[in-house]
Amino acid sequence: MSKIVIVGAGYAGMMAAAHLDREGIPFTIVNNHDYHYLTILLHEAAGGRDDGEKYAIPIKEVLRKDTSELVVAEVTGIDKANRVVKTSTGDISYDYLIYSLGWVSEYFGIKGLKEYSLSITNLDSAIEIRKHIDNQFQLYTQDGDERHLRIALGGAGLTGIELMGELLDYLPKLCKSLNIPWEKVDLQCIEAMPTILPMVAEHLRPFVVETYTKKGGKLRTGTKINEVTEGVIHLDGGETVEAGTIIWTGGVRANPLLSESGFTVDRRGRAKVNEFMQSVDDEVIFIAGDSAWAEDANGRPYPPTAQNAEQMGALAAKNIMLRERRRPMEPFHPRDWGTLCSLGAEVGVGSFMGVPIKGVMGALAKEGSKAKYLWELGGMRLAGNRSKYVMKL
Repeated sequence: MSKIVIVGAGYAGMMAAAHLDREGIPFTIVNNHDYHYLTILLHEAAGGRDDGEKYAIPIKEVLRKDTSELVVAEVTGIDKANRVVKTSTGDISYDYLIYSLGWVSEYFGIKGLKEYSLSITNLDSAIEIRKHIDNQFQLYTQDGDERHLRIALGGAGLTGIELMGELLDYLPKLCKSLNIPWEKVDLQCIEAMPTILPMVAEHLRPFVVETYTKKGGKLRTGTKINEVTEGVIHLDGGETVEAGTIIWTGGVRANPLLSESGFTVDRRGRAKVNEFMQSVDDEVIFIAGDSAWAEDANGRPYPPTAQNAEQMGALAAKNIMLRERRRPMEPFHPRDWGTLCSLGAEVGVGSFMGVPIKGVMGALAKEGSKAKYLWELGGMRLAGNRSKYVMKL
């Protein structure tokens, strides 16, 4: 059997690994932690819904076969010519590679944004954001500086809106515990585009605005960030926002390792693949998840969603097995289950299988999607063991 190596244990990498593990196909997965974290739920950890550790799943809890090997190391390069993955602990050769290292934050050239803002890039960063906010509110009780109580979120896409919802649930409890008047807190989301949540149906967006406004949040659309200095956001037109907490959620791009390794990439750094998830530069390299520049029949790139990543990872693993057996590979035709956005623990908005939903039903659907993923990843055992940690029904 050819040697299969997977780099990255995100949604795509883990789904590929789980597929091979179930089949008893030998492979090596390389990841910089010995756990898989639930990326699309990190806003819950950052926003105070629950302890961050509950959003981590030990990789060996999913991959239980002796044929599945985990190497904990940082991937530092891909040598396509010699078919080698370079890591912090040494080189690993491969016959087939599934690349799924995921993304990094995209700052769009805004001066000072990377240096002076926080960003949810992994589990550790989500935990640090929660700690940072707690510390800022503690500092207010010591010096009375209301800048400690101002939180500015940059970007009103899915992550920014979901994080805002968590904070609107959590911050009143934090204020009560510290005897801070809630009306002194300033939580605002700043968006350059004229609307929020472009991935959600337009007629549902006013429900989000109404929900957050009633809770005390501010949604500022059509407001461009020109520069960020320490503790200060400089807006187009000269206005400044001084905040103890500045969090950027406004964009992502693929890990720069792809372009550094000579792959054909798009403007977001994603590597071009064919319909079978193979790199156009190397037929033994399959690329999945947020790293993949995959297009539909009309030439439109598929969006970097978790559900697409899961399906890409599973297909990459399947196509390697088909190729090994000299059978035709299958093209990528993903199923779109819809988009769900939580607005805190009890309310949600979005669509499921083409049906618009909002309110409590939206929240229930969001919680159900967590169980669905755990089931697909590890069957009844994983869903039973882990649902109690990440689901709030």
